[in-house]
Amino acid sequence: MTESSLIGFSRGIATDSTFTARNPSSGDSLEPAFCHASEEDLAKACDLAAGAAPVMAGLSGAKKAEFLRDLAERIDGVVDELVGSMTAETGLPEPRVRGETGRTSAQLRMFAGLVEAGNWVDARIDRAQPERQPLPKPDLRSMLRPVGPVAVFCASNFPLAFSVAGGDSASAWAAGCPVIVKAHHAHPATALIVGRAVVESVRACGLPEGAFSLIFGEGRTVGQALVAHPAVKAVGFTGSRAGGRALFDLASQRPEPIPVFAEMSSVNPIFVMPGLGDAKMDEIATGLHGSATLGAGQFCTNPGIVLFPAGEQGERFVESFLSKMRETAAAPMLHEGIRKAYGQGVETLAGREGVDLLLAPEETAGDGRCHATACVLTSDARSFLSDESLLEEVFGPSTLLVSYEDSSELNEVADALEGQLTASVFGKEENLPSYGPLLDILETKAGRLLFNEFPTGVEVCGAVVHGGPYPATTDGRSTSVGTGAILRFARPVCYQGFPEELLPDELKDANPMQIERTEA
Repeated sequence: MTESSLIGFSRGIATDSTFTARNPSSGDSLEPAFCHASEEDLAKACDLAAGAAPVMAGLSGAKKAEFLRDLAERIDGVVDELVGSMTAETGLPEPRVRGETGRTSAQLRMFAGLVEAGNWVDARIDRAQPERQPLPKPDLRSMLRPVGPVAVFCASNFPLAFSVAGGDSASAWAAGCPVIVKAHHAHPATALIVGRAVVESVRACGLPEGAFSLIFGEGRTVGQALVAHPAVKAVGFTGSRAGGRALFDLASQRPEPIPVFAEMSSVNPIFVMPGLGDAKMDEIATGLHGSATLGAGQFCTNPGIVLFPAGEQGERFVESFLSKMRETAAAPMLHEGIRKAYGQGVETLAGREGVDLLLAPEETAGDGRCHATACVLTSDARSFLSDESLLEEVFGPSTLLVSYEDSSELNEVADALEGQLTASVFGKEENLPSYGPLLDILETKAGRLLFNEFPTGVEVCGAVVHGGPYPATTDGRSTSVGTGAILRFARPVCYQGFPEELLPDELKDANPMQIERTEA
């Protein structure tokens, strides 16, 4: 038995070229096999999306909200099926699957509420002043409009929330864009379950067939062809720096360059300030252990580097954290590629001058299983600053502890960091003024700053920013989580001198949608 891509309302072509997922806990190959998408499949998906784009752009906020809520209900309705597929394909436990299912459906409902209210379009009106001298002022009105078909690449570490109907797709649909999803090779059955739910919702709500397609296939070949297709107008991606940068470069080289919103690489540094006391330091060590090992460290917000004050208290902090990491059991990684990259990353760090390996990850048995154990390394600020390779992300349950002597050294380390998704500071509120220089630096480095909190969890809401300067993302002005994610897939359009009857409802004088507008 084989499965094929979903090209609008049709199945893709059954080809002889297939692949299967693998259970990371057992090493077993999983059925069914999935056909690699043909060139014809890809071309049809893009053509359908191009045809659907003007229809999607004309949908009311109420109609888009109806679709998003219907899809949320359908995804909640297949949660038991998702538990079976996701636990087999990823090794993730049932509570995580159910939690991620709830997050995914909640995201869809959040965007439904956003587009139903309508304020997100940023409507602006400057009325005409025909008597103005020396020149009359024309009537100008602007609002955000959808960019067109969006290609979305599923993430390996979030098979639901950053995948077929995850944040990228949900925000693109909310903006009024058709979506073509490239499934991840590690969890195709999960993608197909959600993909079928999307097709059912598209049909039930009367959306055009090209509103959604799901493509299976080899990432480099199919993914590059998708990004290069002229019908595609934007890209959403969550994955490695190499993968995201390749798509970004390809999109930039098109005859018509398009934006690529890639979330890629972050070490999410934590800065522990001096003078906190042993009890607080031990509390931080406990929280850090939980944050660093959650989901076998396979979160883009996993804290990979921790700066702590040198001295006896710092040594006790290291020992406290190390003892907790030693007790951490091996956990399955999402697929073999991630496990290999984790091992290679740790080996590279451990081999650098000035780095000590305090806890080495254990090799798992050569039986096809894909497990990893925790790793702890230490260094000092001077060594860290002299070796750029120590700045690189190791995706997995690995933590590099870096000691510093004074605030000057701490600020120097902060300044040397690349762009990050998050940066956390642990200290005393009464000492906040003295942290000013550090916070000023971190504001230029990260999309989300935390005080006395760990970065791993990401709240889905209006104010959250899940983004940051390169290489955290390819566009540090955006977020891939929260209501602000919709702005990636919209562009401002200005209407000058238009008669009332030709204006979008959001810009008409009567304001029939009763939305918030900036008027002058």
